This record gives sequence, structure tokens and C-alpha cells, in this order.
Amino acid sequence: MIDSELRRRLSGVFTALVTPFRDGAIDVPAFERLIAAQLAAGVAGLVPVGTTGEAATLSEEEADEVISIAVAKAKGRAFVMAGTGSNATSLAVRKAQRARALGADGILVVTPYYNKPSQDGLFAHFSAVADAVDIPIMLYSVPGRTGVEIAPATAARLAQAYPHVVGIKEAGGRTERITELRRALGEDFVIHSGDDGLTLPFLAVGADGVTSVASNLLPREIVALCGAWAKGEAREARRIHEALFEVIGNLFIESNPVPVKAALARGGAIAAEVRAPLAPLRPENLKALEASLSAFETARNL
Repeated sequence: MIDSELRRRLSGVFTALVTPFRDGAIDVPAFERLIAAQLAAGVAGLVPVGTTGEAATLSEEEADEVISIAVAKAKGRAFVMAGTGSNATSLAVRKAQRARALGADGILVVTPYYNKPSQDGLFAHFSAVADAVDIPIMLYSVPGRTGVEIAPATAARLAQAYPHVVGIKEAGGRTERITELRRALGEDFVIHSGDDGLTLPFLAVGADGVTSVASNLLPREIVALCGAWAKGEAREARRIHEALFEVIGNLFIESNPVPVKAALARGGAIAAEVRAPLAPLRPENLKALEASLSAFETARNL
């Protein structure tokens, strides 16, 4: 059974942090400002070195730097859940150990990509990571990027074998998955939406929070949405969901994190720079994103 305090800390909004770049290097001041804005908005957690952080293009030294900055800046004000996944089990183990040594509170471990392992292969992969570290582990199922989904039975098998496997980020795009996972794993297991546009529907059927891309840009609004739902204010949660609907759609108009970096750059928070093989947002998509942001800002200021 998951400790109630840990479950509380893992609920709510976790921001899947972008990694700002400038002239090919990590823009540390911009990253620190981004974290400060997240903490000021009251997010529950920070997720450095995930998909949104372009982890696949970071060297181990850069990943260590990003995690270290997040840990230092959070200072107990937010849970730091470092992304440590890999499609090589030995590398995933090493990344998990490094994140623990750097002071991360927990780790987010994605399903191996490209390999397309069986469910037994997934169990062995996550078991190796769980055997190597003793901090909380959140599984990450995102079949659109990895080609394989964590079956509810596999997640339950892992949770039973390893008490520190405490949650899952679900990004398969199917609301019914939340019910399937909840039935297999019980009420204590933490479930996060991995799709911003599905946060409210997922909360409605039993999720505990969201690992959000949009909260890089709009942390107060995403925190307000989840907070309204937690307080039983369903109508207010729906109002915020509807207000954010078009913006969130355009934040995924191309592969994440290209649009959210463009949106942050629009306000001067960071440069829009991404690392190859990602490319800058196409002009027509940038125009659509800017239009939805302008409409949202106008409505917010009325």
C-alpha cells in the first residue's frame, strides 16, 4: 500500500519541463526562470529529462545538469520526478541510479521504444530498474511513441512485486484505460494523465493528476483546473478545460515540444530552439498557435 503522504505529493500537476537551448547549449538561466514560474504557480511536481525535455538528444552530462538544477531549485517545494527511461535496460538502470544520486525524489520510466518487447519483457525491464533503486517509480505508457502499451496486469504485477512502483503516466489517448488500470491496481496506485487535452476526462474517471506539457506555458491555469476538480467544483473545472481547449490542441499541432517551445518563445521566456531531428514549427502552424493564444489571452483579460 502506498503511503498516504506520498500519494498526496504525487497528486495534482507535474510539469514535464522543456529543456531550453541557446546556440546549441542548455540555457541555464532560462531553465531556472522556468522552474521558478512553476513553483510560484503551485505545481506539485517537476519532471526534468522527459520526452518534453528532449531527453533523447541530451548527453548524460547534460541530463545530470538538468536534474541537478531541478533538485536544487525545487528545495522540497515540489516533487522532482526525473525521466530515466531508455530502450536499453542496462542504460535505464544506470540513468535511474544517477538520478537517485543527484537527489531526485522519484523517477519516470518510459516503456522501451523501438524494441517492442512483450509484456514479460516489460516486466523484466522495469524489474531491473526497480531492483537497482529504492525511490518511487512511475511507469510511463505512451504507445504512440514507443509502439507498446503497458498492460494493466503487467502494471499490477510490478506494483505487487515492488512497493516503490507507485504510479503510471498514461498517455495512450483512451479514457477507458483509466478504469482498466484502476480496476487492476486499486485505489492507492497513482494515475496521471499524459495527455493535456484529456486531463479533465481522466480525472472524472479516477486519475489523480496530470504530467503536463501545457503547464510549462500556463501553470496557474492547469493547477486551477486540477484544483477545482479536487474541490468538487466540476463546473469550474469544465470552464477552464473549455477555455484551454484550442490552445492545448495547438500545443500538439506538431511533435512535442516544438509547439510549446514556440509558445514560450513568443513571450520571451526561452528561445524556440530545438535539437535535431526536431525542426522549428512550420509557419502555418505557428500562425494557428499564435491565434489561439491571442484569443485565450483576450478572453482571460475581459
